[in-house]
Amino acid sequence: MDDPAIIERHGPVLKIINNNPSARNALTVGYVAALMEGLDRARDDTSISAVVLAGASGFFCAGGDLNVLIERREMEVEARIASINVLHDAIKAIRACPKPVIAAVEGGAAGAGASIALACDLVVAARDAYFAVSYLRVGLTPDGGATAFLSEFAPRQLVNEILMFGDKVPAERLFQLGVVNRLTDAGSAEQEAQALGERLYQCAPKAVAVAKSLAQDARQNDLATQLDLEAQQMARAQGGDEAAEGISAFLEKRSADFTRFRK
Repeated sequence: MDDPAIIERHGPVLKIINNNPSARNALTVGYVAALMEGLDRARDDTSISAVVLAGASGFFCAGGDLNVLIERREMEVEARIASINVLHDAIKAIRACPKPVIAAVEGGAAGAGASIALACDLVVAARDAYFAVSYLRVGLTPDGGATAFLSEFAPRQLVNEILMFGDKVPAERLFQLGVVNRLTDAGSAEQEAQALGERLYQCAPKAVAVAKSLAQDARQNDLATQLDLEAQQMARAQGGDEAAEGISAFLEKRSADFTRFRK
């Protein structure tokens, strides 16, 4: 049996590939476990600048396996919640990872697959790819953070349309809404995601991690709280080695070398 996920290192980028192509990369317990393992590895390895999530054979992820969900009908509610929280822990890990996580979406990202893609810090998608949140069509309700992520960028009426009808939303439309960062030709999403990850290798790693955290905190904090957080982080940064290198490089009219902080 093939591995449920393929974890590869490409220069400074760690790639985690959902490897269940016969089911359009529907989620498996093995894949979620490998995703968590890869995120832990990225967190602890200073030489890794970014994590890329992709799917095998040209399809990102079809979401949950309905055959598995049928089996869960026999479980108690608390047991069902526990199984759902396995996915939710992975979503939280994507958001908590200090390295940027980049989704490379080919084909489609449906259900929990869409949630995983939208949980990422950057999204690259092929022009012919789509996103779909079709839970209601089979009598289910959204999970994986779908309602939270959709509400981050869309007004309530559009969120309702996406949730209630479950239609395929073209990557082009999400690009226009600012959710997809880069559109590529079909088959090129992973290549573009790799390029973004390599660019991040040239950035100050601690500053990137803090910026990611601040951007997430800003969604829930009032202005005064967020200003306090920014002041604390800026004060720490001003006394750090990354700022010493960056400011010196600017004044000396040269490119900053942050790669030495990744050794």
